[in-house]
Amino acid sequence: MTTLTLSIVILFCIGYLFIALESVTRINKAAIALLMMVATWTLFMIDPASYITGVEGGNTAQVVSEVIEKHLGSTSTTLFFLMGAMTIVELVDQNGGFNFVCDVIKTRSKRKLLWRIAFMTFFLSAILDNLTTSIVMIMILRKLIDDHRDRILYASLVIIAANSGGAFSPIGDVTTIMLWNRGVITAPGVVAELLLPSIISMVIPTYILSLSLHGKLVLTEEQKSVEKPSELTAMQRKTIFLLGVGGLIFVPVFKSITHLPPFVGILLVLGVLWTVTEVFYASLKGHEEKGAMQKRVSQMLTRIDMSTILFFLGILMAVACLETIGLLTMLGNGLNQLFGGNHYLVTGIIGVLSSIVDNVPLVAGCMGMYPLTPTGDMAIDGIFWQLLAYCAGVGGSMLIIGSAAGVVVMGLERITFGWYMKRISWIVFTGYLAGMAGYWLEKAFLF
Repeated sequence: MTTLTLSIVILFCIGYLFIALESVTRINKAAIALLMMVATWTLFMIDPASYITGVEGGNTAQVVSEVIEKHLGSTSTTLFFLMGAMTIVELVDQNGGFNFVCDVIKTRSKRKLLWRIAFMTFFLSAILDNLTTSIVMIMILRKLIDDHRDRILYASLVIIAANSGGAFSPIGDVTTIMLWNRGVITAPGVVAELLLPSIISMVIPTYILSLSLHGKLVLTEEQKSVEKPSELTAMQRKTIFLLGVGGLIFVPVFKSITHLPPFVGILLVLGVLWTVTEVFYASLKGHEEKGAMQKRVSQMLTRIDMSTILFFLGILMAVACLETIGLLTMLGNGLNQLFGGNHYLVTGIIGVLSSIVDNVPLVAGCMGMYPLTPTGDMAIDGIFWQLLAYCAGVGGSMLIIGSAAGVVVMGLERITFGWYMKRISWIVFTGYLAGMAGYWLEKAFLF
């Protein structure tokens, strides 16, 4: 490792440390992430020719700009997906779309609610995706739990269940989508063989968390009050709900048909909902029209949590710099040599690493390092690829910034890095190892 590469890694680690100590330093994590992004790429510019080819004479700036813009384009797809999903969910929520879901899972028992939240999140994330599911479930939790100290415990479970649910579905997580599109896993194979390990990785943390919950929940003010009158008719509100939730479910279908990135589908749904709601609100008169102004999409867009968006931008672009300097590939090769090709150990460590850095470049690096073979562990639906899908998905829950779902929930519920690491990380790790053991037993006795 060169001095420049080491300097970039040290800068990343310092930035990561300050993000972890946000509750102590009182400096917003988004500010640190942006500084970390700029600092790593600025160091990179000292000698870009040592990392990328085609840098000759005066074309350095052009070549580096193309590399950065490529990573920025990839990052922007996540950011636009996030903004679109947040707006759609908020729009459906403002029109009472999730009231029936609250009625289904509502209970005064803290433990019963925990299990209901866990299973609903788990299976919903397999149908939608873990990012969208997390946003939906946090909106529901806010309707059911008034005490923030209680709610962040349930919100942490949402992260765990969403990532576990996304790991066994070919459309439930970005990494499984990548592996599926690459042809190294199949939909029937990954569902059949990863369903049980994923359930184990969710059930065990849920049980451990349930042991710390006792008594009954205090009803929120929203639950106590009569449902607020709406400016729209029942049919119009039902239309908004069907378009919103149905549209979210349609996004992976749209992707499979058109082969366009998921954010295009989410923007399609947002555009349709925006148009329909504008037509509905245009027909209102007088005080009803004034009341509806706050529920228009244009107003909701002004309330997007930009600090979370900017944190996402900073952390993903900083990781992209680590990918560009070849650090992630170097780590993958080192793991393979260290553990002598033991795929349980290699993918297990990759899963732990995915809680520290983004799992997307890790999985992308693995796909580039390990070739697909006709038979064996590296074949289609082989042990390595299925374990990679499981470990990269579930392992991201170990730290709150290890997954898109975790980052979103962290921003929405103001969960600190330190609190999550102290209270939740060891619980996730226990479920993670148990799920891998379940997969080993499946391979030994079932498949």
